[in-house]
Amino acid sequence: MSQPTSVTHTLDPNKWIDNYSDYLFNYAIVRVNNHDLAKDLVQETFFAGLKSAKNFEGKSTERTWLISILKRKIIDYYRKINSKKGQAEVRVNFYTDGENEGSWLEERVPQSWDNEAEKKIESVELHNQIDECIDHLPEKYAMVFRMKTIQEFDTEDICKELDITPSNLWVIIHRARTQLRKCLEENWFNN
Repeated sequence: MSQPTSVTHTLDPNKWIDNYSDYLFNYAIVRVNNHDLAKDLVQETFFAGLKSAKNFEGKSTERTWLISILKRKIIDYYRKINSKKGQAEVRVNFYTDGENEGSWLEERVPQSWDNEAEKKIESVELHNQIDECIDHLPEKYAMVFRMKTIQEFDTEDICKELDITPSNLWVIIHRARTQLRKCLEENWFNN
C-alpha cells in the first residue's frame, strides 16, 4: 500500500479577484449584512493575503486560505464594534414631567427589556424545523445540501466524493433549496 502524496498548493494573487471575489463577497455579505462593508472586508482580505503570502505553506487551497483570512477580518470587525473602548462617552438626558432629572453615560443607560429567552426558543424551534425539512429531502439532496451549505465543503470535493458533475451538484442544490423553502413555508411560516 503506497503512501498518499501530499499536494502542495501555490498562490497566484493575479487571479484572486477573478477567481475568488464573488465567493468571498457572498461569504461576507451573509455574515455582516452590509454590501459596502462586505466589499471592504474582501478588499482587506486580498490586501492581508498579499502581505502574508510568504507565510502560505501550501497545505490548503488558495480559496480556503483566503476564507480563513476573511473569517478573521469578520471576527475583528465584530470585536471592534462591540468593544467598550471603541464607544464614545455620550451623555443621555432623561426627563420626568418635562423637567430635566439628570443624565447617564450612554453605556449605562438601561437597555430595553426585550425577551431574549423567547428569541432563543424561537431560534431553536426554527433550527429544529430546518433539520426536519432537510430530513424529508431525498437522501442525495440532503447529503449534498448539508455538505455544501452547512459543512462548507468545496464543490470539487463533493463532486469527487459523490461522483457527480459540478452542474449536477448545482441542480441538486437548487432543487433542495426549493423543497426546503416549500417545507418551511408550510410548516414554519404558516404556524
